[in-house]
Amino acid sequence: MRRRPVLMLACLWPLDRVLAAPAAVPQPQALVYPRHQALDDPQQAYVTALLQLALERSGHAYALRRSTLRMVQTRAMQEIATASGSVDIVWAMTSRARETQLLPVRIPIDRGLIGWRVALIQARQPQLLRQVRSLADLARLSAGQMSDWPDAAILQSNGLRIDTSSTYEGLFQQLAAGRIDYFPRSVIEAQSELASHAQLPLALDGHLVIRYPAALYFFVGKHRPELARHLETGLEKMLADGSFGHLFQRHFGRLADGLKLPQRQVLDLLNPDLPEETPLARKALWYRPKHY
Repeated sequence: MRRRPVLMLACLWPLDRVLAAPAAVPQPQALVYPRHQALDDPQQAYVTALLQLALERSGHAYALRRSTLRMVQTRAMQEIATASGSVDIVWAMTSRARETQLLPVRIPIDRGLIGWRVALIQARQPQLLRQVRSLADLARLSAGQMSDWPDAAILQSNGLRIDTSSTYEGLFQQLAAGRIDYFPRSVIEAQSELASHAQLPLALDGHLVIRYPAALYFFVGKHRPELARHLETGLEKMLADGSFGHLFQRHFGRLADGLKLPQRQVLDLLNPDLPEETPLARKALWYRPKHY
């Protein structure tokens, strides 16, 4: 009878050790984003930092990885739509077609600045756009655009002339050679792109800003609604605690202010391809320059 408690403890000891064992830590799920055509993508440092923080704030474990191959936006979107596994997420300007093809996270990670455009021009023509006061004035000149960018259709729908290229780097070469007159770039891209192409005879126009409603979103495949929910949760938490705005300001605030947007002639364009679901009424999501 005296041995029974000892035997009971001996039976319980392995169970107690099992119950005390730490839970297995889930392995992060790989999340692949596309390698951009640009050799020095001006958006990438900001967007990948934002993406990493949003995923961390979502409470789910992901490990970011860049794709092996460089690819244009349409190629990346096709890979995501077909669930090929080579790419899981892309950031791109929204359009009706893109929101039909993929699942958007409708928080503009650029705060709408993708639709604020200043022009790269040839260095030998610094006053090219000084007298532009209307779309009719601008329509006399040709703009360069990538053939798969929504901006090309927006400019055309507003009566502007465009010449397209199948490669991003080719547009800078076309501008330098005088085959196009100007290359409209978002205010978060223009200065860094000019610096990364310093070997070319290019300059940044100081007179005009072209503006249309637009948004840069994260897009995922329609087979990944949970990923879209996680991203939205993380971004909303960052908006609520101010870390979203702080990161944006650190990367782009001074750049946008330095372009002196309020002092420029503004040409407002329509964006007929902007989906109705775009949260334009949520003012906190959108950038507004000082003194506007």
